[in-house]
Amino acid sequence: MGLDNFYATLKRGFDSARTKPFLTLPGAQHSYGEVDARAAHIAGALMAAGARPGDRMVVQVEKSPDNVALYLAALRTGLIYVPLNTAYTPGEVGYFLNDAEPSVFVCDPPNFDVLAPIAKTAGVQTIFTLGADGAGTLSDALEAAAPFEHIQPRHEDDLASILYTSGTTGRSKGAMLSHGNLASNAITLNALWGMTSKDVLIHALPIFHIHGLFVALHTAMLSACEIIFLPKFDVAEIRRQLPRASMMMGVPTFYSRLLGEAGFSREESAHMRLFISGSAPLTDETFNAFEARTGHKILERYGMSEAGMIASNPLDGTRLAGTVGFALPGVSLRIADDAGSALPASEPGIVEVKGPNVFKGYWRMPQKTKQEFRDDGFFITGDIGALDKDGRLSLIGRAKDLIIAGGYNIYPKEIEAVLDAISGVHESAVIGLPHADMGEGVAAVLVAENGPVDDRTIETALAVLAKFKRPRKLFWTGALPRNAMGKVQKQVLRERYKEAFSRL
Repeated sequence: MGLDNFYATLKRGFDSARTKPFLTLPGAQHSYGEVDARAAHIAGALMAAGARPGDRMVVQVEKSPDNVALYLAALRTGLIYVPLNTAYTPGEVGYFLNDAEPSVFVCDPPNFDVLAPIAKTAGVQTIFTLGADGAGTLSDALEAAAPFEHIQPRHEDDLASILYTSGTTGRSKGAMLSHGNLASNAITLNALWGMTSKDVLIHALPIFHIHGLFVALHTAMLSACEIIFLPKFDVAEIRRQLPRASMMMGVPTFYSRLLGEAGFSREESAHMRLFISGSAPLTDETFNAFEARTGHKILERYGMSEAGMIASNPLDGTRLAGTVGFALPGVSLRIADDAGSALPASEPGIVEVKGPNVFKGYWRMPQKTKQEFRDDGFFITGDIGALDKDGRLSLIGRAKDLIIAGGYNIYPKEIEAVLDAISGVHESAVIGLPHADMGEGVAAVLVAENGPVDDRTIETALAVLAKFKRPRKLFWTGALPRNAMGKVQKQVLRERYKEAFSRL
């Protein structure tokens, strides 16, 4: 690739379809040409405000077409785009502003009065709001600025974005993604999933996350697909849009909620070509139930902020429940022990990855970056998985979720699969809690479909597991805590039930 701004790659994908719908919202539609022109205008305003290539731009705004144009403007001008979860508190935003040291901060108008002083204290030069009204609106700057019609030259190794990890185990880390990282992943996935200009993609994901921002938008733009751009997941609206769509990318919760609709039928999804799931594990139960209801096998894939997408089930070929498929073309994948030595097929270990998709390191954390890479360049993902003899990857859990009880390694996903299959159990999360004798004791947090299932039924089901794996404590709750992308927050559960074994 060499010298090529990733935006130039995207633009080559849609430039011959400028009048075609790009973002279709309830009651409004924006063509590719309109969004491109808006991005050029915003780029001009950013440059007029003093932003220069390599500067960071931190953004905490709700999902909208202008948010998409703002991201594209950052690419176009060579700014480094830093999106923040819209649920972050002012205190959390302050941390990110001080760490990223951006020259530009963009927020929603209702948050300006609270966030502007925090940004000024962090030394941010330019503060905009993305909206029609309120102080500091970007629309005011647009009136005085000329569009930036060019695309700033960038090398493939130049940074395009910094994505902060959730920070559930300490200080949040900023994963640095280059123009080359984004391009390699988008081009590979677009081809792997057979996307064409005839596709219509349902998009109900947030766009402060890699799934909705990069995977969905980038692959669609390369084929000039129309995107049904929904503000959030609403099951009734999704069902209404399915008959005219061909693809949907979502988290597992999307599919379980569709299955929860008694009227959701095979006929509603007959026009669909492909359902894709990611960002959290898809249970075998949901996979099988969705196929039985619709005839579609959900395509599960695997990725993370630091490496974009890593593996995917095939478009053509067998998709197996409980697996995330094969390494993407050009990506090397291995299962290793703690020392980094490759393990044989079917033996669980740490998932490690190497390829053009892998990030450049953690922002201003060289020591942490060094710790997370092997000497031969493989990135240590922190996920536990196993490869079968054909190279198909199954994930078992996070290394930090591994339970060590009495010297035995226990993988929560194995136990959760048994619990989730019990009639009356909606979902489960298995965690390790402090235990004076065993080191950790196994506990299960369960969500019932109607009411709690009796202990004897659960004990009978768990009898298929070795005794040391069976939960010693069961807790019933109304819902499992999840982050914005639907991942169960096990650290919250570990904190909630940390005293469970203290009186044994």
